[in-house]
Amino acid sequence: MNSNEIDIHKELKKYFGFSQFKGLQEQVIKSILNQQNTFVIMPTGGGKSLCYQLPALIQEGTAIVVSPLIALMKNQVDAIRSLSSENGVAHVLNSSLTKTEIAQVKKDITSGLTKLLYVAPESLTKEEYVNFLKNVTISFVAIDEAHCISEWGHDFRPEYRNLKHIIKQLGDVPIIGLTATATPKVQEDILKNLDMSDATTFKASFNRPNLYYEVRTKTKNIESDIIRFIKQHKGKSGIIYCLSRKKVEAIAEVLQVNGISAVPYHAGLDAKTRAKHQDMFLMEDVDVVVATIAFGMGIDKPDVRFVIHHDIPKSLESYYQETGRAGRDGGEGHCLAYYSYKDVEKLEKFMSGKPVAEQEIGFALLQEVVAYAETSMSRRRFLLHYFGEEFDDVNGDGADMDDNIRNPKTKVEAIDQVVQLLEVVRDTKHLYKSKEVVFTLIGRVNAVIKAHRTDTQSFFGCGSDHDEKYWMALLRQVLVAGFLSKDIETYGIVKITKKGLDFIKNRESFMMSEDHEYNESEDEAIVSASKSTGTADELLMGMLRDLRKKVAKKLGVPPFVVFQDPSLEDMALKYPVSQEELINIHGVGEGKAKKYGKEFLELISRYVQDNDIIRPEDLVVKSTGVNSVNKLYIIQNIDRKLSLDDIASAKGINMDTLIKEMEQIVYSGTKLNIKYWIDDMLDDDQQEEIHDYFMESESDNIENALKEFDGDYDIDELRLMRIKFISEVAN
Repeated sequence: MNSNEIDIHKELKKYFGFSQFKGLQEQVIKSILNQQNTFVIMPTGGGKSLCYQLPALIQEGTAIVVSPLIALMKNQVDAIRSLSSENGVAHVLNSSLTKTEIAQVKKDITSGLTKLLYVAPESLTKEEYVNFLKNVTISFVAIDEAHCISEWGHDFRPEYRNLKHIIKQLGDVPIIGLTATATPKVQEDILKNLDMSDATTFKASFNRPNLYYEVRTKTKNIESDIIRFIKQHKGKSGIIYCLSRKKVEAIAEVLQVNGISAVPYHAGLDAKTRAKHQDMFLMEDVDVVVATIAFGMGIDKPDVRFVIHHDIPKSLESYYQETGRAGRDGGEGHCLAYYSYKDVEKLEKFMSGKPVAEQEIGFALLQEVVAYAETSMSRRRFLLHYFGEEFDDVNGDGADMDDNIRNPKTKVEAIDQVVQLLEVVRDTKHLYKSKEVVFTLIGRVNAVIKAHRTDTQSFFGCGSDHDEKYWMALLRQVLVAGFLSKDIETYGIVKITKKGLDFIKNRESFMMSEDHEYNESEDEAIVSASKSTGTADELLMGMLRDLRKKVAKKLGVPPFVVFQDPSLEDMALKYPVSQEELINIHGVGEGKAKKYGKEFLELISRYVQDNDIIRPEDLVVKSTGVNSVNKLYIIQNIDRKLSLDDIASAKGINMDTLIKEMEQIVYSGTKLNIKYWIDDMLDDDQQEEIHDYFMESESDNIENALKEFDGDYDIDELRLMRIKFISEVAN
């Protein structure tokens, strides 16, 4: 049947009630009606299903649709049946059917009633089904979620590998592969494994201009950060993704305690609960679902307004799929990911038990995620480049919807370094992946470099004036600029392109943006308020600093004794105006609030009034109370003068953690009398010496104190003395 003979617009209206096609749909349908092998790459929500549903409904014979997910099949069958008066128009063939049901399916296919038959790849391997299908008219075979064929896809299924042989047995039928993931590597794999290198490929743009991409450093205060974010988006629907079930439960609990309507969703819940939570989300009975990646397959909720990644995903594809669930209706969609290298190391550890080939792939995919999180160039451009699409980050659609573009990093001229890098890739004869290229530049030897004797070459170490981080960042930016490419066959090997060779000849400016440094500065006083990701109010911050100085002077103590910097930062972010709100500021407890709070509260209230500030009155993050038990135990047993070693071992924690807990207690304004313990360690003169130091010091930083005493005291002695000092002087 030829596409020219059919008025597909009329058919579209008749079956689906739409008056026009979306994006590439029309071209794809014409290709299928002309019996051509067709390959469709379309992001989730782009209307892939219609591409095979409409041609199946208007052609003779039955179309076979291979799909990996039973739930999705069921949804689609129900949807097609609702378009026709005949139930038999669409069927599922899988292991859940009874003999009678199977007989009915076969009868409907033979009579020509069934237009769409949905099967799982496992069912197609059954001989009886294959023999039956050989003898009926098949219009075409559609393979949905075709990336399942590729080990490089985010959802590899070995049973997909047999499909080619089975389809061959059905005779000469056109194949339609459909996927929502399209890295060049996966694409190549699909075409090769389905033996359809002649297919006409249709690739829709992967750009979702309404989505805003942002990455934040993951700190210890991530929960309050998430709560703050959700409360700023009050009443809107969102999804939070976590990697483990345990984390899903914990986050859902913290949100509920803080007055946010949230439910957990993961594979460990029974089917009934899962279905209930999913429905609650769809029906808007709850605002937020906290989920593992099990959630979202086939969920079509158009108005999800934010997707938060509590943990970084395993691949950029998964990230794209998951963020793609936001803003399907074209409205607002905020995609926020929290990143810390610790999470990456965790994922690497998980991989270590897998076969080597799988490990390699896993590492390569993970490195791409790291590169995305750390990059300082346009995230949208980076993401689209990964999917083999060019993007103009100045004038492209949605170019400014990105934290890197809105808060640009400083750029430096790197023309000489780019030439250096390109020459090293050229002169090492395209042997190496990024890591080895960088090692060659900085002059670091590993087994691979040794084997190829690169360390004996004159250019080895030619870029040692910059570090590994710098070169990695530059390499990524040069890849995206198209001067280098990653080889598809041997994934990861870096090659120079024609564009790169031209650059060496005709050097022109290359502005490199400096990458993000994601290290939680190990401030070993109380963990600062995660260097507050919300930008604190600089003007107020200055006024609070001045007031602190004044109060400290009046009392004759160093400023940090009154409030530490993180506490002021938190005040400049949250604008507390009552005693109760002040107690919930980072590092301020009841004691401090009573002692010093009055003047600070008056200043903030005046400031809020004068400048018409809208306060985020929401920021009292209640915890689910694990640490508070510890705190109480520590305070009670120090009052009883119990040995600190015994307190630590009774709670199953080490000395370092115990000291941290004690620091938190005294910095929030509660007294701890540990003189009994210190007396056994230091005599009165030594104690006096350290006390005087803190009295005169500008800061309570331990590093500075260690330098000052130059080995006279160890770190624990100084930390315990600082606790005693704060307890006596400040509280």
